[in-house]
Amino acid sequence: MCSQQTRYECSVVVPTFREAGNLEPLCRRVQLALIAAGISYEIIVIDDDSRDGSAEEIERIQAQGIEARILIRKGERGLSSAVLKGLREAKGDVLACMDADLSHPPEKLPDLVRPIQRGEADFAIGSRYVIGGSTEQGWGLFRWINSRVATFLARPFTRATDPMSGFFALHRDRFASADALNPVGYKIGLELLVKCHCRTIKEVPLHFAKRTKGESKLTLREQWLYIKHIKRLADFRFGWLSHFFQFCFVGGTGMVVDLSVYKALLWITRGWWISVFISRAIAIGIAMTWNFWLNRRLTFSYSRHGNIWKQYSRFITTCSVGAVVSWSLSVGLAKFVSYFYRHVLLAAFLGIIAGTFFNFFLSRNWAFAENNPGINKEGPS
Repeated sequence: MCSQQTRYECSVVVPTFREAGNLEPLCRRVQLALIAAGISYEIIVIDDDSRDGSAEEIERIQAQGIEARILIRKGERGLSSAVLKGLREAKGDVLACMDADLSHPPEKLPDLVRPIQRGEADFAIGSRYVIGGSTEQGWGLFRWINSRVATFLARPFTRATDPMSGFFALHRDRFASADALNPVGYKIGLELLVKCHCRTIKEVPLHFAKRTKGESKLTLREQWLYIKHIKRLADFRFGWLSHFFQFCFVGGTGMVVDLSVYKALLWITRGWWISVFISRAIAIGIAMTWNFWLNRRLTFSYSRHGNIWKQYSRFITTCSVGAVVSWSLSVGLAKFVSYFYRHVLLAAFLGIIAGTFFNFFLSRNWAFAENNPGINKEGPS
């Protein structure tokens, strides 16, 4: 955080990339809104080396008496990292963030800042979905669906109606308390809401307008990064439980791969009796390899830079031992417990559950233990 003495009640961080045409009207409206509310302010533009005249535009804005400055990043891009840089450079007590495309109404800034100043909220969000909020007509069905799906995926972390909003505010002390900020994609507000442990949320209704200049930064790549971000937040919030559900999901896909390959091999070999043994072995081997690859990329992604052959051999060993545990429990219950002698499928089911937990425990703590934040305490993956 910035060590300089606080000079402003509010710092407004605006990440930009080729938004020079929007800077003058944006800064002028921010100034009018905050001055009218009696809030001292600064505007910090974080530009990803647009080379579109943004720096010169800020100089002209400064000449108009508007408290604005620009920081140009070279060799680095990304909305989330730009916002974090701006928040760390800010001198205000309340830290606000908004887009540069004029989709967020600057006139709503005082409504975001006041609840934070008064201690009424940990986090304030400009929301399209509370009563009084709206989006401009012609926003597009795709963007509406995208927003709703993204909000649904964020439900495990917050009940806010619009956690995807890039128009938000929090206190600098709350920001300073954040745990291991490492966002990907563009949803920095959700990252801060979760990792700053914000519990009291104030949602301010706003009208979300269409941009008037520049181009939208919403791409398919950003959608994929959002999915990765949700996984990171789930690992951070729920720890081993998040990893376990991902492990089970991978196991489910592995079952589909196993049966599909087995069926295909039986068809190719026309069902010769010996082909059953060979086909079954090949299908199991391919399914195990599939599970290893997907677990390494998804469930235990923090270990993907480790020695792949060592991890693979450990994973195969883990699966083999887990199979023995599953078989032993299933057979043992059916043989030595009269109830399970009459319910062998239930015994088999319990064996599968035990084998799954055993596989997960060994995978997490041995096969993929390299850089495991739950073991090595290096922070969230």
